[in-house]
Amino acid sequence: MEFQEQKLEQFKGQPRLPEFAVPKHYDLTIKLDLSACTFSGRVLIDVSIIGPTKFLVLNSLKLLIHQVSFTNSLNQKYVPYDVVVDSDDEILVLVFEEVLDAWDSVSYMDEGEKKNMVATQFEAVDARRCLPCWDEPALKATFKITLENIPSELTALSNMPISEEKFYYHLKTVRFEESILMSTYLVAIVVGLFDYVEDITKDGIKVRAYCPVGKSEKGKFALTIAVETLDFYKMYFSMPYPLPKLDMVAVPEFSDAAMENYGLITYREAELLQDPLHSAAANIQRLAIVVAHEVAHHWFGNLVTMEWWTDLWLKEGFATWVSYLAIVPEWKIWNRFLFLIKDGLRMDALEQSHSIEVEIEQAGSVLEYFDAISYKKGSSVIRMLENYLGNDIFQKSLGSYIKRYAYKNAKTEDLWSVLSETSKIEVNKIMNTWTKQKGYPLISVKLNDSTLEFEQTQLLSSSVEYAAQWIVPLTLSFSSYNKQERFLLETKLGKMEMGDDFCDSKKAGENWWIKLNVHQSGFCRVKYDNNLAAQLQEAVASNFLSAADEFAEECSIFNNPFLPLFSPSSEICAHDIMHVSIRLYLIVIQVRKGILDDMYALSEACLTPFSSLPNLMETYKKDLEYIVLSRLIDVCYNASKISREAIPELAYDLKQFFINLLLSHAEKLGWDVTPGESQLNGLIREEVLVALASFDHPQTKEKAIKRFQAYLEDPDTSLLPVDTRKAAYVVVMRNTSSADRSGLKCLQKIYKEVAAVQEKIRILRCIGSCPDPVIVAEILDFLLTDEVPHQDVIYVLSGISWEGRATAWTWFKANWNLIMKKWGTETLLTYFVRDIITPFCSHEMANEAEEFFTSHPVPCIALNLKQGVELVRIKARWIEHIKQEQQLLGELIKRLVYK
Repeated sequence: MEFQEQKLEQFKGQPRLPEFAVPKHYDLTIKLDLSACTFSGRVLIDVSIIGPTKFLVLNSLKLLIHQVSFTNSLNQKYVPYDVVVDSDDEILVLVFEEVLDAWDSVSYMDEGEKKNMVATQFEAVDARRCLPCWDEPALKATFKITLENIPSELTALSNMPISEEKFYYHLKTVRFEESILMSTYLVAIVVGLFDYVEDITKDGIKVRAYCPVGKSEKGKFALTIAVETLDFYKMYFSMPYPLPKLDMVAVPEFSDAAMENYGLITYREAELLQDPLHSAAANIQRLAIVVAHEVAHHWFGNLVTMEWWTDLWLKEGFATWVSYLAIVPEWKIWNRFLFLIKDGLRMDALEQSHSIEVEIEQAGSVLEYFDAISYKKGSSVIRMLENYLGNDIFQKSLGSYIKRYAYKNAKTEDLWSVLSETSKIEVNKIMNTWTKQKGYPLISVKLNDSTLEFEQTQLLSSSVEYAAQWIVPLTLSFSSYNKQERFLLETKLGKMEMGDDFCDSKKAGENWWIKLNVHQSGFCRVKYDNNLAAQLQEAVASNFLSAADEFAEECSIFNNPFLPLFSPSSEICAHDIMHVSIRLYLIVIQVRKGILDDMYALSEACLTPFSSLPNLMETYKKDLEYIVLSRLIDVCYNASKISREAIPELAYDLKQFFINLLLSHAEKLGWDVTPGESQLNGLIREEVLVALASFDHPQTKEKAIKRFQAYLEDPDTSLLPVDTRKAAYVVVMRNTSSADRSGLKCLQKIYKEVAAVQEKIRILRCIGSCPDPVIVAEILDFLLTDEVPHQDVIYVLSGISWEGRATAWTWFKANWNLIMKKWGTETLLTYFVRDIITPFCSHEMANEAEEFFTSHPVPCIALNLKQGVELVRIKARWIEHIKQEQQLLGELIKRLVYK
């Protein structure tokens, strides 16, 4: 290859590093100074020079480079005549007089800054803050890491096991074994004081959960999840875990929930520690899902890595989907997956949404795309495809994909190719319509005699029309779940002739109904014609859509080799129980929730009247299934807020309507835990009581205050079980004011004194629910103090009361500089936009937010801000439509409340 003169300017403003050199191995030594919060280091990088060049270009950010040299394969040493650090492009350019030939090495020394406790977080592009490196996911290499100057009493961890420790008085040097091939964003180092619990998988993999000193017992549940999921994923993906150990560490200050570093997963303390006295059912389920998600990444993400950040969804969507596949079936965890679908649909109904595969021009901008599209829509379309192809074909294909691309990088097209080979279906033709364009279809269905007619259009909450089209895998059920059809809607319009059985039952006047998207497995919304909608609503109201719990146990479920977590019997395969539940038992619950979901979304998009919601909600009054009731509560919250804006004079009657919907459930469950009750009861109890507390229900208030008082007198009292505390805290804050601060003072006292992080977070989630603006402002100022951990700001922001919105916006603008100083460079800043701006409902507020950020631009939240403003405008438009129904809605609510 003939060398051509290269110019320094050619490297600026480029999305990727030039392909002059490829790293093969890093030998990294870091010397820590924990007292000064600094580190220094040296790194020897073995590289392959691809073509003759006078430049080597690496990533580097905020590092002081002291010495650089290049040594070729003949042991000839060269020193660059210029070392250029470009902070804008985050690159380090080494300029040599001589042309460098192939197959040579580079060595560096660097120095920078780090926090006091060492816990790295390199995803997406922060490895360059620790060492000069080729900081792109496709440029995998092996790593040999040495840590120097470590206080001897501290534990030092990295991706691999320790190979050698040498002690020098009160300090030590720790060397780790050479890693397998991995991307730079997965390199990790942790140094701190920990206790741990330990277990071993069936394959002899040592797994440890490192916890704060004295709290190792709280890591046992997460440890069990990790061990069991390691065994499950090995079988499901037909590929063993590739490392000799897996460490999990609870980090006191951690901005993300968790990070899947190879062999060293880091977590927020609340996501790893399970406290029997302070972990509610919701905490326990979330912990299990988070651990299963991070362990899954060791196959999808770490072993097979996306080629570039455009395919971020490949690791996040798959890890999300498969984590639900692995969790205990008794929890009916696939019901919770429907929340993911709902959140993905909501974001993807925005004009400011984005495609699953999104072009990433600058690696740093990928942080905005760790969102509901990559995680929730991504996992939802995976579930849709798995449902269409069938579990056996899908699982076999994933095993082939993992085997083919192990230790390598892959693109979305590579996965589709393997799936197509196995299934003999053109998967790419179907799935390109889902991953390469944003949005999703609204499937309109009408019955014309014995013919079902379908039409697909894009559903946008703004009702703007686009000519997008999808190939939609759909399921159809009519009058019985045993009568199902699967088909592809490949065009804008489609038809299906109903069979004789359906036509005969319809003519005979029997109770018939048709449900599209039966499993809620299709990523779409459904709109029925009036006749079909009425029949379906009648089926819900008359409980025709019920299912027998014992049905799954009657099925043949003994022939699947995959056994995930906590099987109720060693003879019964929990994996098959779960899949039977999806197809037979949970299908009913998903139908009921799906109908409500679709109706709400269509009303928000002004495609159906708001007044159609209360009638449908009334039919769910006796439904005690958690997923349905939870969604009903969510609709109650949102409907209450939007109607208060549109028709304030109806606020009281609507609140009574919502209370009436939920009260019977609260009475059935009560405040006290029944011995042996299911975990789902705890989930329902918490959500129902919190809802009644939020709607200021008098009897709930009375009971909550009495039980809270008992808790103050005796924290071990049984009168305030962990699943009821959130409701009590909301009642306390809803009845706190600037004239009576006693409730706030009590909660602040508990917050300061309690050691359990779960209880602290629970208080933070509730403390902003006060309706008094003076108290809300005081609580927001509390966020700026050292009493609230940096990461925990998100919990307070998410709980700000409807009455406190204006106060929060005023506070946000007044404290802009402080907020930017503390959170301005992190994804945590997006929570300020979501929780302070999006609760508003007027075009005036949308304009004000746009004007503020025009004069205070923050590129890293630009997309998030556009989405937030769009949500505000969508609600403003919805309010205008609701106002047109004022008389009808008033009569309807009075009839429902006072019947």
